[in-house]
Amino acid sequence: MEQDPKVVGRFVTLRDGPQTDTSALRAGASRRVESHPGPFRILLAEDDDEMRCVLADALRRDGYDVVELADGEGFLEMAARLGVGADRDLVDLIVSDVRMPVCGGLEVLSALRNACCHVPVILMTAFGDEATRRHAARLSAVLFDKPFDLDDLRTAARSLLAGDPPGR
Repeated sequence: MEQDPKVVGRFVTLRDGPQTDTSALRAGASRRVESHPGPFRILLAEDDDEMRCVLADALRRDGYDVVELADGEGFLEMAARLGVGADRDLVDLIVSDVRMPVCGGLEVLSALRNACCHVPVILMTAFGDEATRRHAARLSAVLFDKPFDLDDLRTAARSLLAGDPPGR
């Protein structure tokens, strides 16, 4: 039986733990988006270098253009550009860690939503308490608990980019 990889902290390992329920995401993951010119651009904000590298490589293999940011400061600067004018269309999806130096994913996402920027967002956390879950849900973000199955994140990205609701 073939096992799927999952991201555990900084490493990809074989699936052996509790899984994220992505059945709703998988249902529409194969829908094609034909009106989008060129590859989708994903903004990836993750302060752990090895984790960021694993995620960026997987997303690039799926054909996405990935912009990597190593901390909350860079994420906050990019978010300021996304909230205004023509730069709103720079990114099609955001994948971000919740906790990063300077500014975390939830804080940046709150600023984006306050600026009426509704780019789909996937958040990742190793500290997924109920308050974090509620906050992410209020901001219309999909939240993954670390460790998570890398294929589940890729499926979520495909679904969100296809315009399907997260259903999580």
